[in-house]
Amino acid sequence: MKEKHHLMVVGAHCGDAEIQAGAIAHKYAKAGHDVTFLHLTAGEKGNPAHISVSDYRHQKIKESEKAAKILGGKSLTLDYKDAELKENEETITAVAKLFRELKPTVVITHWINSMHPDHALCPKILQAAWLKAALPGFEIEGLPPHSLTRMFHSENWEDMEEYTPDIFVDVSEEFETYLEALSQYWFIMNSTSFRYFDYYKALGMMRGCLTRTTYAQTLKFPVGTNIRKGNCIPGFDL
Repeated sequence: MKEKHHLMVVGAHCGDAEIQAGAIAHKYAKAGHDVTFLHLTAGEKGNPAHISVSDYRHQKIKESEKAAKILGGKSLTLDYKDAELKENEETITAVAKLFRELKPTVVITHWINSMHPDHALCPKILQAAWLKAALPGFEIEGLPPHSLTRMFHSENWEDMEEYTPDIFVDVSEEFETYLEALSQYWFIMNSTSFRYFDYYKALGMMRGCLTRTTYAQTLKFPVGTNIRKGNCIPGFDL
């Protein structure tokens, strides 16, 4: 490893970041890079009938911490409410403040087209926060400016409209650990509305088939950037 980086995977809800890029994150954590899973909300309104929204929020935060530990990273959940996320100055500034404090190098998040409003807003909030964190003209609690080097989108079953992968990362050696991390989430293992565990296991295998590996996870460049197809995060040494 030539240079240590900080990879931040950002999801709208606890669980999104891990299912989309958990194996990629684990690959880079094993190589000595810092990894943070940032959840803008807990995703608490998908609570099962036997538990309150408030209690489910606490449960999902604990699950996210367990999953992150297995993957070699840390978990952070903000206080915004599930299905009520807003792209406003308060939210953008809060994320920009975190960028300045935690100094991530690379951020991975949702694709821009999604059936879920929180998912669609997430990359917009991050893009605006990146600009605000980077510009010295914005004063944020005395923190020095910090700019990301890159941002990528990752694959979620709710965000698939026009999602065409640019990067296939071989995660064959990391995939069993990834599945163990996913199993920490109640909704992934018990949802009756969608077979999360089966879907993401099969997705990893399918993406691996396309790139001639056992398992793979994918990334997509933001719209308008200089796309260079590849099999690893550009400029992010292993």
